[in-house]
Amino acid sequence: MSQIEEERNPNRSSPAQSLDSRLAALVVAEDASVRGDLQARMDAQGYACDGAADANRALLLCSERAYDVVLYDLDGPPPEHLPKQLQGLRAARDEPALIALVRPEDPAQFEAAWQAGLSSVLRKPPLDAELRIALRGALETRRLALEKRALSRRIHTEVLKQTKELLDTIQRLERVELGVRRSQEETIYRLSRAAEYRDNETGRHLQRMSHYSGMLARKFGLSHDRSEIIRTASPMHDVGKIGVSDLILYKKGRHTAEEFEIMKQHAQMGYEILRGSQSELLDTAATIAWTHHEKFDGSGYPRGLNGREIPLEGRIVAIADVFDALTSKRVYKPAFPLAQASQIMNEGRGKHFDPGLLDLFWECLNEVIEIQERYTDPELPGEAASAE
Repeated sequence: MSQIEEERNPNRSSPAQSLDSRLAALVVAEDASVRGDLQARMDAQGYACDGAADANRALLLCSERAYDVVLYDLDGPPPEHLPKQLQGLRAARDEPALIALVRPEDPAQFEAAWQAGLSSVLRKPPLDAELRIALRGALETRRLALEKRALSRRIHTEVLKQTKELLDTIQRLERVELGVRRSQEETIYRLSRAAEYRDNETGRHLQRMSHYSGMLARKFGLSHDRSEIIRTASPMHDVGKIGVSDLILYKKGRHTAEEFEIMKQHAQMGYEILRGSQSELLDTAATIAWTHHEKFDGSGYPRGLNGREIPLEGRIVAIADVFDALTSKRVYKPAFPLAQASQIMNEGRGKHFDPGLLDLFWECLNEVIEIQERYTDPELPGEAASAE
């Protein structure tokens, strides 16, 4: 038994923890300065942290010691090797939670993370708050997944026991699965908020527009499950903005034609980040990211699709996103009254928006108002005083 192994509790039945009760973390980064900085930050947050310069060294450490979480800096390894390396670390002893650190301007790194099945991705360099949120979400998802697997095994072995006992176990499994879905949705929401923060979005825009999207999908006649997929995926519509330069994203005043062309690339970037997954949720999110800026008359971007060439999901989210942008306060404009927003959107009927879907949206106006009231933006400090 190695010295590292002797420091572990060999009789534990829960995910790996060192004898001083700290969670065990491993930082994998080719750049020694990046690795040292992340280890120091993890140590400061109470983790027992080791470091590795590459995936081979990381796998060796994982064979000797069980880790709760692995942070992997995707700079260094060739992109084509990343999915296999990430999958190897995910399958390591005790299946540690895995968080990938990526450069915002490199969609290939995002794609490698999604191909490996990762839902936890942090742009470099992460803020301490972002790191804490990602660690909490990844560890909770891991805990729920391990519990789900344990409960599934228990169901298999107890299938011949009394019916009541079996039903009780099934109900526990269903609760765990619900927790996993909620954890995945929270991860998606946090990733989407990262893009929104970079675009100076505030408040509860993502919650409102996602519920508008799900509502409109149901009104159109889609099944409950499909409508929920659209609702859950729609917050990722602008995730490609993570890859847009800060100089353009935060520019004050009107963009030049060249800058606007670069800004428009976020739709393609979002698609590249999300595409290729076997997950229906991520596949839907990729479609939405790619098509929510297309216009019904063909004047939109990135491909100039028109009419029914635009996937239904993109046509739905276009209405939900624009409506919330018009009726919400922004740093550059006040919230428009409902009548003014309706007039503006009706002027785009058949031009920007699918006319049939827009009509369905107005038929749901009572539900739209309920969503607005349920997810009202919190009052910012100083607003009440200035209003007086």
